[in-house]
Amino acid sequence: MILFDLDGTLVDSAPDIARALNATMAEAGVPALPIARVITYVGDGAAKLVERALPPEAYPEVPDLVERFRRHYADAVCVETRPYPGIVDTLERLASGGARMAVLTNKPGDLARPLLRALALERFFGADVIGDGDGWPRKPAPDAARALLERHGTPPGDALVVGDGVPDVRLGRAAGCRVVAVTWGYTQRALLEQEAPDYVIDEPGALLPITRGR
Repeated sequence: MILFDLDGTLVDSAPDIARALNATMAEAGVPALPIARVITYVGDGAAKLVERALPPEAYPEVPDLVERFRRHYADAVCVETRPYPGIVDTLERLASGGARMAVLTNKPGDLARPLLRALALERFFGADVIGDGDGWPRKPAPDAARALLERHGTPPGDALVVGDGVPDVRLGRAAGCRVVAVTWGYTQRALLEQEAPDYVIDEPGALLPITRGR
């Protein structure tokens, strides 16, 4: 089984995340942030995203701002978001080869699922999409990964975790899975290599020989 991260791995969602975040920051009187900076805040869920975007001084209304961000994002979750080049072809080839695939993301689950539907990617994952708020701790906690593997009767050693972030690598290690770090997303290659993933790949098609070698 292959457990994919979403943002920065399957899709480039930074423009839409930045738009929703900056709309939220404007309501708090905070200047807009460039996409390049927003990208550095992505990966640990909506609450952390909002907290990181705020100035150092305390903002007691952070929970309210998180809810505002979620509303802004839900209203336009897939305007500029697109799958990375080569992702759809790779998923199709994996599916045709009988691979079972799931999405495990720190994006709120009630935003991840509509996004996958909008991009016609849900066909690859079915009901196996777990995000923040779906009942498990966020990555790098391994609980959700273990639940998915147990649901499908897959031993951890037979599974791959594929992601662009440090939490993905640490999740895979904690769950006992092999880990594929991807370099086209939001984390610098050097930071990923410091976590010692099993594989580091630079384009989606490079995943295919890894899966054939399971």
